[in-house]
Amino acid sequence: MLKNIGLSAFIVTALSISLAACANPVTEVVSRSAVQFQPLNPARGDASPKAGVLWGDIEENVPSGVLIAFADGFSSPPHIHNITYRAIVISGEVHNDDPNAESMWMGPGSFWTQPAGESHITSAATGSNATAFLEIMEGPYLVKPSNEAFDSGERPINVESRNVVWLGSSDVTWVNSPESPTTANGVKTAFLWGSPTPGQKNGTLLRLPAGSRGELQGNSVWLRAVVIKGQVSHRLPGASEISTLMAGSYFGSNDGKVQNVSCSATDDCLIYVSTEGRYVFTQR
Repeated sequence: MLKNIGLSAFIVTALSISLAACANPVTEVVSRSAVQFQPLNPARGDASPKAGVLWGDIEENVPSGVLIAFADGFSSPPHIHNITYRAIVISGEVHNDDPNAESMWMGPGSFWTQPAGESHITSAATGSNATAFLEIMEGPYLVKPSNEAFDSGERPINVESRNVVWLGSSDVTWVNSPESPTTANGVKTAFLWGSPTPGQKNGTLLRLPAGSRGELQGNSVWLRAVVIKGQVSHRLPGASEISTLMAGSYFGSNDGKVQNVSCSATDDCLIYVSTEGRYVFTQR
C-alpha cells in the first residue's frame, strides 16, 4: 500500500446517525454498498489499491477502520509505515511479510499485524479479488521508504484462518451460547489482539452459526463491528427496520445499547469486534 491521499474527502452514506458528525454519537450502520472507494496511489492508475472509510480518518490521529480493495495481482515495493496496523482478509488471498519471505497466501478470516517501522511487502493473489479490512488505533497512516526502517519493539503476526483458535461459551463467560456439549453449533470467539480487561482496547472474531441470532452489547465507550463473512441482519435499538449487511459492512456505537444481529441460514457469519473492555453476546 503506497500512498494515502484525500481519504478525509470520502463521503460515506450512513444508514443512521453518524458517529463522527455528532457531539454525542449513538449508533451508526454502514452498508458495504454505501462505502465509496478512492485510489491510494492515483499515479499507479488501475494498479493502485483502493480504500474506503468505515470510520475515522487515516490522515488524522484518530482510530480508523477502512476497507482495502486490491488490484488483481497487486504487489507493493518494500516499504514501512509510521504506525502499527492490524488487518483481516475479507475475500481473496493476501500476502504480507518480509520482502524476502516466501509467499504465504492468507484467505478470508485470516489476520495479520504490521508493526510500525518494519520493512515489508503486501501482495494480492492473481484472480482472487482480494479485499481486506484494516484498522489503526492512531494516525496518520503514512507510507515511507524502507531505508527509514526502525525497530518499534513489536513483532508481526500472520495467522491463517485455519489456525485461528476458537473458544466456546464454556471458555468465554461473556458469550452466552446454548450450544450442545456434543456439537459445535454454538457461538465461538477468537482473541486476536489486546486484552478484554476494563479500559483496554482489544479485537476479537465472533463466529455465529448459520441461522442463529443474538444480542451484542458493548460498553458506553467503544464498539465497532465489521462483517467479515456471511450475511448479517442488524436492527438498531428501538427500531423496527432491519438492515442486511454483507461482508465489508459495519455497525458501531458508544452508548452501550443492545445491537440485535442474526446470521442467514445459509452460511456461518464472522464478525470482527473492536471494543474497549468486554462486550456481551447472548445467543437467542
